[in-house]
Amino acid sequence: MKVAEVKYIFVTGGVLSSLGKGITSSSIATLLQHSGFNVSILKIDPYINVDPGTMSPLEHGEVFVTSDGAETDLDIGHYERFLNKDFHKLNNFTTGQIYLSVIENERKGKYLGKTIQIVPHIVDEIKQRIHLAGQGSEFLVVELGGTVGDMEGMPYLEAMRQLKHELGAKRVISVHVTLIPLVKAVGELKTKPTQHSVQELRRIGISPQILVARCEKNLDTDLKKKLALSCDVDDDSVIVAKDSPSIYQCPLDFLREGILTPIARIFELGTLKPNMQEWDMLVKKIISPDESLTIGFVGKYLSLKESYKSLTEALIHAGANINARVNIKWIDSQSLEHDIQALKEVDSILIPGGFGERGIEGKLKAITYARENKIPLLGICLGMQLSIIEFARNVLGIKEANSTEFDKDTKEPVVYLIEDFIDTAGNKQLRTHTSPMGATMRLGEYECKVKKPSKLYEAYKSLSIKERHRHRYEANPRYKEALESAGLVVSGYSNGLIDAIELQDHPWFVCVQFHPEFTSRLKNPNPIILEFLKQTLAAKH
Repeated sequence: MKVAEVKYIFVTGGVLSSLGKGITSSSIATLLQHSGFNVSILKIDPYINVDPGTMSPLEHGEVFVTSDGAETDLDIGHYERFLNKDFHKLNNFTTGQIYLSVIENERKGKYLGKTIQIVPHIVDEIKQRIHLAGQGSEFLVVELGGTVGDMEGMPYLEAMRQLKHELGAKRVISVHVTLIPLVKAVGELKTKPTQHSVQELRRIGISPQILVARCEKNLDTDLKKKLALSCDVDDDSVIVAKDSPSIYQCPLDFLREGILTPIARIFELGTLKPNMQEWDMLVKKIISPDESLTIGFVGKYLSLKESYKSLTEALIHAGANINARVNIKWIDSQSLEHDIQALKEVDSILIPGGFGERGIEGKLKAITYARENKIPLLGICLGMQLSIIEFARNVLGIKEANSTEFDKDTKEPVVYLIEDFIDTAGNKQLRTHTSPMGATMRLGEYECKVKKPSKLYEAYKSLSIKERHRHRYEANPRYKEALESAGLVVSGYSNGLIDAIELQDHPWFVCVQFHPEFTSRLKNPNPIILEFLKQTLAAKH
């Protein structure tokens, strides 16, 4: 598919952030995909960081890792889960990447001595990356992070304006997601903030053709007409987006609201009839399941639950598959250092990934509790490393067992820094404790060889699997023989590195170094997370 044939849908946000631009973009792309089109998505993040890899989860939320090793915005995770396909480095870029590229080009003399400016050089780089993301697709949905009026977003809005001018009105649609606040004192919805937001866009040279109105209750016909008139859109282009019981309900809600009607009209596509039957069935299982489970989620970034977005969504996917609602009991790992009562109120325990020493002792107590009381446990990344430390200390009697992440001078480094490894491109990487932080972890998709028989094999039904990684530290193979002789078996390997462990004398205690949540989809839940819930359900009954 030539670049010239790609149609573009730009999604911007107004009034305030966190209105659901990512879910709106995912929903539009899903409806087009289910109408038979090849769709791609791009997320633009206006912050200056090169990527979110070094940002605190409490600052930014989850860092989503693509199969090719890019550390990206969590919205890329939504895109993959909604469209059931992998996205890559090209599907997310930041202002930091744009400026870095332009400055590098200037140093190489590619601009022939010109003065480097926002227009044309920065804007041209933005347009080039948008075109690259759309190659091979019939539609590219582009989500711009932030809010209209933000200083950081101005070059991107200019790039969008120029693209519409260059490609023509039948190749570009602007969708504006905005808030219609409810003033509860008078019970009235107010449209003025939206009108001002659209006016700001129009001052820049962009006239949105579709309004997505986030509101607590339905807009009546008169209010819709008022919005359409004041914002210069067609009456059927004002789309109401109320809160849904599940984000996976949103494409169905948008379909009922008729969002495809203006899209089809502007792009001259004829009548679109997406096949959402299977999707609808899965959503019903999420909203009204027959069973119920309670998972003890022992985390350290609980003040911003989006730090674990892919994992909580993966639990929803697996729950829908077994017709069970997954109730997450959020347990701050630091609270367990003083009282483990919360662990007695759950059906199974999940130890997710993380970085740093804070909250580690509480996680270790949760692992001990699960091991001694035969409660199903799934450990992920740091969760696996801590399970090895806990076993070494309390079963093998190696009281000083530790990770060099927490004590770089430990005498018993059962978990240690990966000093050399093969990356996703097949190149050898060397690391030390003084290496830079950014993009220096083991990142992306790697093959894992699975031992048979094992609980890992029972979950995947394959001797070779591919999962995504994001970590600097690994289980030390020097302790493998001692661990296995005491009952902690290595069941997965990747290029000589330990990828999975499990307890022999336990109904279901499995830990993996990779992040299975990154490959989970609504239509295709991750096997190890699905097996974890199946074993939880079996233990409950």
